[in-house]
Amino acid sequence: MARDNRDRAPRERGEDSELVEKLVSINRVAKVVKGGRRFGFAALVIVGDGKGRVGTGAGKAKEVPEAIRKATEQAKRNMIRVPLREGRTLHHDLHGRFGAGIVVLRGAPAGTGVIAGGPMRAVFEALGVQDVVAKSIGSSNPHNMVKATFAALHQMASPRAVAARRNKRVTDILPKRDGEAEAA
Repeated sequence: MARDNRDRAPRERGEDSELVEKLVSINRVAKVVKGGRRFGFAALVIVGDGKGRVGTGAGKAKEVPEAIRKATEQAKRNMIRVPLREGRTLHHDLHGRFGAGIVVLRGAPAGTGVIAGGPMRAVFEALGVQDVVAKSIGSSNPHNMVKATFAALHQMASPRAVAARRNKRVTDILPKRDGEAEAA
């Protein structure tokens, strides 16, 4: 009886069904041997739930589907939670760096959409961000761009977390809006 619970696939338990998988890149590498060339494949995959959780993974194998499967499993293990403002954009501007890859991420008003280049766009779509402006500076290598984006997202702090860390109220941390400033 205990075996039934272990053998059940993650989809049957309801964990994986809502995850979005985005294939960012596949790289074919060749090793020259006596009989010719041996090919291998490396895949970079982004996995997210569209509600503030996202992960990245890289996998290598002799066949493409196996490389994608390995990368997807690693991405599911490496998922992080990112606090989003109103569930659609970033709370504040971020800078991320990994190797020669540098990214600048900025929250945007509603209706802007995702303005970001290839690999960063996949991260934001899997994360569930609807309005963001992002710029890649430096390396255009997909691995470095994705890792720099994750380095930036790790720095994201919600006003509630900042207020708790400073022992203040959320209203003390956030700047006053135009309507509130006139009333005060």
